[in-house]
Amino acid sequence: MRLDIVPSAPFPDYELTDHTAKRRRLSEIQGSDPMIVVLSRGGYCPKDRCHHEGLVQLHREIEVGYCQLVTISTDNLTETNEYRSGVGAHWTFLSDAGRVIQKDLEIAEYTDPSHNPMIPHVVVLEPGLIIHKIYNGYWYFGRPTMEDLRQDLRAVTTKCRPDWDLTSPVTRGAWQQGRKECFYPYGKTYAQTIHEQD
Repeated sequence: MRLDIVPSAPFPDYELTDHTAKRRRLSEIQGSDPMIVVLSRGGYCPKDRCHHEGLVQLHREIEVGYCQLVTISTDNLTETNEYRSGVGAHWTFLSDAGRVIQKDLEIAEYTDPSHNPMIPHVVVLEPGLIIHKIYNGYWYFGRPTMEDLRQDLRAVTTKCRPDWDLTSPVTRGAWQQGRKECFYPYGKTYAQTIHEQD
């Protein structure tokens, strides 16, 4: 992984084609929410498929927790759709058949020249594409468990949601003053209120 891709640094705002053939930027998919980015070898890899089966179960929690999930692989568009359908996923899959991310992040899996995939990684992002944590999944048990991801999302949402603790006097006071921008999902400046409270 490129040396500047570390916790607290911004993750690049890549633009790729999604499973519906629409161009999408990561920032558009993320919105103002925490997001998990799965950099995947592709649908051919049994380890990736197994990990995604766990993510399918976690995705419902991710949705109700107002977070986002995206998978990026070096599969072409047809393979991307087959991968997504094959694991039963309902989130955005992006195709990086041109290996833009693989090259830019310096994560070519050189031990597999026949598929030329990315070394699999999972990146947990705070709002604004800020890196919270990075997992290297070349070996299967380097990948985060679903509980690891729950804990990461708890840490990120605790940090980025001004209304995390409704019992705090500051939060209650903001509500009584009509400062709805401090409460999800009322204000367009929701993410900015974090800095106001620091």
